[in-house]
Amino acid sequence: MGPTASGKTDLAIELAQQLPIDLVSVDSTQVYRQMNIGSGKPDADTLARFPHRLIDINDPSEPYSAADFRSDAFSHIEDIVQRQRIPLLVGGTMLYFKVLRDGLARLPGASQAIRAEIENRAAVEGWQSIHNELARVDPPAAKRIHPNDPQRLQRALEVYLLTGKPLTELHQNRYDQANLPFRLVFLALMPEDRSQLHQRIEHRFRHMLKSGLVEEVRLLRDREDLHPGLPSIKSVGYRQVWQYLEGELNYDAMLERGIIATRQLAKRQHTWLRSWPELTILGSHSGNSLPAALNILESAQI
Repeated sequence: MGPTASGKTDLAIELAQQLPIDLVSVDSTQVYRQMNIGSGKPDADTLARFPHRLIDINDPSEPYSAADFRSDAFSHIEDIVQRQRIPLLVGGTMLYFKVLRDGLARLPGASQAIRAEIENRAAVEGWQSIHNELARVDPPAAKRIHPNDPQRLQRALEVYLLTGKPLTELHQNRYDQANLPFRLVFLALMPEDRSQLHQRIEHRFRHMLKSGLVEEVRLLRDREDLHPGLPSIKSVGYRQVWQYLEGELNYDAMLERGIIATRQLAKRQHTWLRSWPELTILGSHSGNSLPAALNILESAQI
């Protein structure tokens, strides 16, 4: 686990060179086909040598949920264990890790009418107004969700409007929590120098743009079945480049907003990890993280 640009994939591949490991991606954007550069997928040569399960399994037009991930992850973990290998889950989508560990909450399905109502209100009053409303009906959720995270804000308020109950309360009443048929050991790369991580984020986003991110999003935008309301297109980086192609942002503003959005994502990931129980912190990805991770796996008798 770890924030974006912390070196998770590099460490996972180093571990896979030392142990009989099969890699499972825990990334809500890498599940989508045709979204390679902006999602930070390993390149084709790396994937050929070190295949990652749960990469390129969904079309961008089809939303992929946390429940989908939990079901798919269980299936792959079982298969890997039956092959007498070690499943190593690597990624930064903390919600996926959480539902794998804790199970799912009984939540209502999406309501297009309510979502449209929330989006229309946000267009007039701004997402801060939606955040203020969420703070009134579900203070813990508002504390967790940043005002600049419209997808999660919309869903949290939608659930309240549909059920009359706060999302936080519904999450406390979980189901599908049968004892896990495996034990989870959580390791995290957590760079201590936040400014260095910010520099890595900026460098990586600039590199994505030089590598063809704009053209990648242009091809997605040319499809008639994709639009900015889809979870795939709302992903960090893709949203900002889409806005640039729509003429809503100039290039410099797109670059700046893409970097800022990625830093905000890293901050949210840090927040998740600070409250994660039984988490072993490896620090930064450096020469010490590999032997430390190997020692932990051995002491856990995996």
